[in-house]
Amino acid sequence: MSRFEPKIIGFLCNWCSYAGADLAGMSRIHYPHNIRIIRVMCSGRVDPAFILEAFELGADGVLVAGCHLGDCHYTTGNLKAQRRFIMLKALLEQLGIEPERLKLEWISAAEGEKFARAIREMVEELKKLGLVPLMKRMRCDRSSKLKTPVAKRSYDFMDRIKLLKLSCKSSTLSFSISISQSG
Repeated sequence: MSRFEPKIIGFLCNWCSYAGADLAGMSRIHYPHNIRIIRVMCSGRVDPAFILEAFELGADGVLVAGCHLGDCHYTTGNLKAQRRFIMLKALLEQLGIEPERLKLEWISAAEGEKFARAIREMVEELKKLGLVPLMKRMRCDRSSKLKTPVAKRSYDFMDRIKLLKLSCKSSTLSFSISISQSG
């Protein structure tokens, strides 16, 4: 049996967190290779649809990292990210995805060690959680082409995520979502 290695997508602020990750690399600080970094100009520009899509495409965890509160290069971008984070945690729970799979960290350009520690901690936590429940079903049932009830539920779930992503396109995030708890 192969050892589970979680896949993490990291949305890192260009001005602080990405520079912190760069510092970790230049300082040769060891951290797990499980993260795939996407540089964004500000953590406040991370659309909730991006996070939902990361889970839809098979990520086991998502990290959003930005400037420390009060130090945002765009004044209030990290405050916007924080508000979205709270909303997304509740949304993920409704979707049946453990909210612990989404992390928000404030990492400055001088905190390479903090970046490495955040990745190590996230990898350990994701290893304890295992695969996203949805992905367990989909990896087992992908070849069944909706022949089994479990596969049908998995694809229904994916349809719900797609609808949520469309709903999230609004920059104000003032959307109402009701998700039925279908088996």
